[in-house]
Amino acid sequence: MKRLQLTYLFSLLFFVLGISNSTAQSGDQMLDGIGETGLIARYIFDENTKDWSRNNLHASTNAEEVNFVVNAQFEQALQLTGETYLSLPQTTLNTIESLSISAWVQLNTNEKGQELFDFSSSSNTHFSAETVGDETIKIGLKQGPKSISVSIPDVAPNQWQHLVIVLDFTTQNLETYLNGRLIAKQPTAALDLNSFFDTESNKLTIGKNVNGLLHDFRIYRIPLRQNQIETIYNNALGKEEAVVNERHEPEDNLQVFDKDVPQLYNQYLSNVADVTVETVVGQLPRLPRFVDATYKLPVNTSQVRVIWPAPKDNSSVLQPGQYEITGSISGTSFKPKATVLVKAVQPSKTPVRKLTSFALNEVNLNNTSLGDHSKFIENRNKFIDTLAQTNPDSFLYMFRNAFGQEQPEGATPLGVWDTQETKLRGHATGHYLTAIAQAYASTGYDKALQKNFEDKMNYMVNTLYDLSQLSGKPKTEGGAYVEDPSSVPPGPGSTAYTSDLSEDGIRTDYWNWGKGFISAYPPDQFIMLEHGAKYGGQETQVWAPYYTLHKILAGLIDVYEVSGNPKALQVAEGMAAWVHTRLSKLPTETLITMWNTYIAGELGGINESLAHLHRITGKSEYLETAKLFDNIKVFYGDAEHTHGLAKNVDTYRGLHANQHIPQIMGALELYRNSNSPEYYHIADNFWYKTKNDYMYSIGGVAGARNPANAECFVAQPATLYENGLSAGGQNETCGTYNMLKLTRGLFFYNQQPELMDYYEQALYNQILASVAENSPANTYHIPLRPGSRKQFSNADMSGFTCCNGTAIESSTKLQNSIYFKSVDNKALYVNLFVPSTLTWKEQDVVITQETSFPREDHTKLTVNGKGKFELNLRIPGWATAGVELKINGKTQKIAIEAGSYLSLDRKWKNGDTIELKMPFTFHLDPIMDQENIASLFYGPVLLAAQEDAPRTDFRKITLNAEDLGKTITGDPKALEFTIDGTTFKPFFETYERHSVYLDVSLKN
Repeated sequence: MKRLQLTYLFSLLFFVLGISNSTAQSGDQMLDGIGETGLIARYIFDENTKDWSRNNLHASTNAEEVNFVVNAQFEQALQLTGETYLSLPQTTLNTIESLSISAWVQLNTNEKGQELFDFSSSSNTHFSAETVGDETIKIGLKQGPKSISVSIPDVAPNQWQHLVIVLDFTTQNLETYLNGRLIAKQPTAALDLNSFFDTESNKLTIGKNVNGLLHDFRIYRIPLRQNQIETIYNNALGKEEAVVNERHEPEDNLQVFDKDVPQLYNQYLSNVADVTVETVVGQLPRLPRFVDATYKLPVNTSQVRVIWPAPKDNSSVLQPGQYEITGSISGTSFKPKATVLVKAVQPSKTPVRKLTSFALNEVNLNNTSLGDHSKFIENRNKFIDTLAQTNPDSFLYMFRNAFGQEQPEGATPLGVWDTQETKLRGHATGHYLTAIAQAYASTGYDKALQKNFEDKMNYMVNTLYDLSQLSGKPKTEGGAYVEDPSSVPPGPGSTAYTSDLSEDGIRTDYWNWGKGFISAYPPDQFIMLEHGAKYGGQETQVWAPYYTLHKILAGLIDVYEVSGNPKALQVAEGMAAWVHTRLSKLPTETLITMWNTYIAGELGGINESLAHLHRITGKSEYLETAKLFDNIKVFYGDAEHTHGLAKNVDTYRGLHANQHIPQIMGALELYRNSNSPEYYHIADNFWYKTKNDYMYSIGGVAGARNPANAECFVAQPATLYENGLSAGGQNETCGTYNMLKLTRGLFFYNQQPELMDYYEQALYNQILASVAENSPANTYHIPLRPGSRKQFSNADMSGFTCCNGTAIESSTKLQNSIYFKSVDNKALYVNLFVPSTLTWKEQDVVITQETSFPREDHTKLTVNGKGKFELNLRIPGWATAGVELKINGKTQKIAIEAGSYLSLDRKWKNGDTIELKMPFTFHLDPIMDQENIASLFYGPVLLAAQEDAPRTDFRKITLNAEDLGKTITGDPKALEFTIDGTTFKPFFETYERHSVYLDVSLKN
């Protein structure tokens, strides 16, 4: 280990500037109002060369001794003497879409040849910043024989200077800034920026030959804008307060359209109907997002999207009576009205759980009717085959590390969010437990594979069980220990709790951790959160301890349910009891603060797991504990339960999406176990609002420009264009994973077809579309700006983000929602059209579904066995061109409505066949507040324009208003089409640049 020397330099400048250390670095500046998903790495040089972002791209040095200083302006700085430099991990710049570098530099001399950075992928490809004398730094781009350079003048030595270099791949510009001011802007069209960095030969250095100081070196994957650069600069000087999850101005500008010009079908509107809705005192009404309308042309819709006001409380419905709400229609002067009738409070009626799922081993995926693999099997096999090759010791590494135990020979730790000093470490282990449990249940078709996963499950559980048995018990006979979880002391020799997980700093005194504790880090983060700790990389900050714990608990429960391993249940119960002991002693005000603390208080769906544990064991304390995770502010508005989601008030606008979606799934599980109607209303209201006011066309729901965080809901509902389409990405994949869980959970109670319509849309167009072509690498965000490209990671399952974790779950349970059954086993629901075989044990029948959907518009079900049951076939909302039903080859003359379930109740006999033909048509899914920006669908399939370069504008297409397909050519069986010479393919088969949203014009 290199020896680090700290030198303290104090000067008169400290007093002249009047900048205190606390002001210069107040708060956690990891974001500075910029969404952290745009941040690749940040080197503060706080006595080390660690990356303080969540990506753990720690720098290494070429010297045995590295000097760090504290001077007048900044607490931390790296001192360079011309001989020392840093090297960054080779993968730091992999799969970037743009690149921005921000750094504070104080040069001691004006000598030439000081390389602030040199990022190269070969001897002929460089992106660098180098002094050239005369107080000038040259920024250079070299690619083979081509080169571009710009100069930054007036970089005076012996003064701190803030440099920002922006390489914008989309606009193909190189921009330079000095102390918050734009210095130069140079086109880069002559270079191929997309191939500048690769995955195998990047050499990334900082500080070669530099004589001076370096502070807060940041690398972003987005092109920083002027206002963001000014914010970074001003925050560092104490001119602004560093903020998380807020912004002062838009991060950038999308195309601007005239808001008074009607777009798409709205230009043909002739009349819009008013509506009347009823509600009860206290409950905001549920307003229809689409109302009846008439058009001047015979267009393929009879409704129009209305944007209604979104109150922040329920003050308008506190007494019986009547009032009126006025809505708007994008680009028009139409102002539809909703008359709201407020009735006296009545006993709340909520549905009972009518349906349940089949076990994973009761549904097998088959090849298509054409004999090839379906997309479901393709993705499943990528994940199953790679999971089978993983080493469980990698997923146990940090657990053994936390407990101070020896590692087995050959064990290696995971990377990314499970490294030594990452405060979220252990999260991937929970996902892994669930994935191998599901893989075990799903691989009955291959007994060797199934045995592989069985062995992995048992090994994982046995190890975690042995570790959990150490907690709160003496290390040696008669030794000291702390059994009570509420009495856990700080670590040995410390007077304060700390999240230091470094090899030298981590506490391993498990005997003081309280009985039942299990995690990949000590208990400190849980306790620090109770005391108000915020999210961040410092030792006084935390990263979502209950989120990590939820993954572990859920994984243990999943293993128990598929294998019956009693140790898995014991470990889960032990940690649940530990949590109950601590949280049950906290006042409500503390809990409200905890669960509303950005990221630090992210709890995943631990309320769901604890309620589930109650259902398994019957122990009431687990249900009580689950309720302690109620996000009172979001669920009920305040401690008095004044409003909130329980009363249909949108209390989550602008919040981190996936911090809150799992909590809602927990509310639904609490409803199942407690029958408290408020929990159902919370889940139902959330789903309706989220699907209709926050959803992108692929099914994702996050990606805000306002607030400036790609993982947040937009600041106001139904403003995806005004406040969404973040440059940092949209559609966090794990958010959609959780939306699908919530959707199927709600469908068990309320068989509304729109639930499974959404499920299909998000499953095909985000979950299936999130996986790489030839490996299980998968997406974090899926960007939908014009000319974007998906970025895939974790092909070898060696380093997990949150979305890498949910991906191994999603693709090992792809068959779990094709069929549902009623709880009394008298009804079957066919929800998805996927080639598969269902074994319905209670009815003693086997149902085989043969199809090549969505390459075909029909499916065939065959009954093997006999029995009386109601068969419910989903008729998708997109199936508007007429649906044909055949039973035993005979066409049935019955009315079949799109967006419904067709019920067939009869005595089925062996060999009966049911055929359903649903002709595909083209349709548009526009952004609600800018309707010309729309996605094109063919049936359920989102079609993406295949692009060969980044774009700054949305691709323009013109379609026929009465029949969209008239101007589209192509091969429906191949799902490949052409519009104006541009190829469109399914988004789930798009791996290069794409445009999902288009600028659509309609003509007669």
